[in-house]
Amino acid sequence: MANWQCVKQCGACCHLDPTDRPELADYLTPEELEMYLSMVGEDGWCINFDHITRECRIYAQRPRFCRVETETFQDMYGIEPEELNDFAIDCCRQQIEAVYGDRSLEMLRFDKAVGI
Repeated sequence: MANWQCVKQCGACCHLDPTDRPELADYLTPEELEMYLSMVGEDGWCINFDHITRECRIYAQRPRFCRVETETFQDMYGIEPEELNDFAIDCCRQQIEAVYGDRSLEMLRFDKAVGI
């Protein structure tokens, strides 16, 4: 069975371009939506994503919508705890494919890490 995990130095989820996510207002509070939009740089990437180290500059203080946690996903998306693993894997694979491509090094690293 595949087990979700964040693959360090990927950053696909840090590509925040709101045109790629038209449903943001459906699962973010008005305050979170404002924060989300304030984090989007001109290039569509989060302003807190360091492109050199490929890491988040505010990781410990990142907002809840940047966290893959049971309570967050249940509240934001209605995902039950037993569904989180598969849902998170699917989300990551979709985002990695959209940002880097389905045959990218990032996808290969993710698939290997989660056991696909």
